Amino acid sequence: MTTAQTPPVPGTGPLSGVRVVELAGIGPGPFAAMLLADLGADVVRVDRPGGAGLGLDPARDLTNRNKRSVVVDLKAPDGPARVLDLAERADILVEGYRPGVAERLGVGPGDCHARNPGLVYGRMTGWGQDGPFAHRAGHDIAYIALTGTLGMIGRPDEPPAVPANLLGDYAGGALYLVVGVLAALHHARATGTGQVVDAAIVDGTAHLSTMIHAMLAAGAWQDRRAANLLDGGCPYYGTYETADGRYMAVGALEEKFYDEFLRLLGLAPLASARTDVTRWGELRERIAAAFKTRTRAEWTAVFEDSDACVAPVLGLREAPHHPHLAARATFTDHDGTTQPAPAPRFSATPTAVRTGPARPGADGAAVARDWRIPPRPAHGPDAPATEDAVTDGG
Repeated sequence: MTTAQTPPVPGTGPLSGVRVVELAGIGPGPFAAMLLADLGADVVRVDRPGGAGLGLDPARDLTNRNKRSVVVDLKAPDGPARVLDLAERADILVEGYRPGVAERLGVGPGDCHARNPGLVYGRMTGWGQDGPFAHRAGHDIAYIALTGTLGMIGRPDEPPAVPANLLGDYAGGALYLVVGVLAALHHARATGTGQVVDAAIVDGTAHLSTMIHAMLAAGAWQDRRAANLLDGGCPYYGTYETADGRYMAVGALEEKFYDEFLRLLGLAPLASARTDVTRWGELRERIAAAFKTRTRAEWTAVFEDSDACVAPVLGLREAPHHPHLAARATFTDHDGTTQPAPAPRFSATPTAVRTGPARPGADGAAVARDWRIPPRPAHGPDAPATEDAVTDGG
């Protein structure tokens, strides 16, 4: 694990020089803006008086790292004008309101493009900007439920397993928003014309399952849980409990890796069961019984130098200390907080955690100076929060 003792020059990274306005919310929007900030963009988060409603101490909200913050009450008479001043000087704007809210507040795409025709206006929602559910509230679990992806995860005799909010909010939502706004930025710089990017979690999550749909159409995937090669149905692609109540993950799909796995597990005579689905139940029971004979640490040592594709299932506090992740500095310490380092890696424009989480309203004067925005009176961060709120991609 590395420790950031000497912060790098602000703005390093491939997006150095790109200006982003983030209208504060929760969930995928802030994560997308964090990723842009990690890549070097100058992200100014427009916080609402009273905060975004998560209840998390702003000093601990790592999705606001590498950003700066101003506080604007969009329902105040001068609120929309203050945001439009920022939008006029920005390359990208990111918002996560329900459809129509930004327009009612006076900071919708039409208002922003009137001031800055080249602006990329990124919209992060769960249901999208149109469709029967567009105006409904929602959270990650509902979005992934309708796309069919939640129904793929878990054991067949139990309810679908909830994958935190990683699959919908962040994979199907935030990452697709980032891809979208960067693609639109490329177009805007070539043509001078901005556009609206409609990033819906239902669209992105469905898109993530493209390969599964291909397999389903080809008859190579069953539309039920734990019945397929990659969903826990295959006995040599899954997790197994060890003697100390912990788990090992097995992904020995290819024959040579499978043979190595069985050899080290002491089950080499079962090699022929790999392609015989009728024997998968027997194979699973034998593998499970073998893993129960030793602890996780002991099995980790057995498989450590092999190509059997077996790894220990680590906890969040354990992961930063794994030798491989520590050697790669996959996690970093900044201001006493261990956190994932920016990803991916760049050879010519390296990224880093430059600053800790932005405190609401702390950077108003600096942003006004750097972005050459007319100074306006600041609104207190402890004023009552407005409604029309940003939902979790709702």
